[in-house]
Amino acid sequence: MLIIILAIVIALVAWSLHLMQEAMEHHEFSLMLAGTLVAFSAAALVGVYFLMGNYIGYLSRMPHQASHEFSYSEIQLVGLNQFIEKTETKYIEKQIKIKH
Repeated sequence: MLIIILAIVIALVAWSLHLMQEAMEHHEFSLMLAGTLVAFSAAALVGVYFLMGNYIGYLSRMPHQASHEFSYSEIQLVGLNQFIEKTETKYIEKQIKIKH
């Protein structure tokens, strides 16, 4: 994946330099602006690649959640009252299974 992104960034930088060279030859501000924008997009692509790499690395180091616990989003979707009822029901069912 890194090789593909690196090739795209190199192509964007080459295109940016070509646009800027044409801007200097024809004295056109719009081509210089276009070249600058393409260069910024190449830099942004590299930045996003590294940010996502760090984020994925962070997620992979997080401890896995136990199966009996609920996620924060589940609490939000179900609602607090329903969440409490659901938790109490599961606790009671576990106690019944333990006794039998």
